[in-house]
Amino acid sequence: MFPRITEARHVSDYIVWLRFEDGVEGEVDLREELWGPIFEPLLDPTYFRRFSIHPELQTIVWENGADFSPEFLYKQVRATA
Repeated sequence: MFPRITEARHVSDYIVWLRFEDGVEGEVDLREELWGPIFEPLLDPTYFRRFSIHPELQTIVWENGADFSPEFLYKQVRATA
């Protein structure tokens, strides 16, 4: 199964709520994942909240090209459920 994000919203700080096509949903804190040059701009909370769901990749993405694989996000949500 390839997880697909159908809904996403900013909760607070670096926490996002996600819903996947199979109905799995929950929050994930991405603060500890924001390292390296591509993720540096996301350390700005205002920039972090400006993500969208990419129509082809089916994951959250930012204007600078940063993204997280849907498989990683799915695993993180499942771990907190």
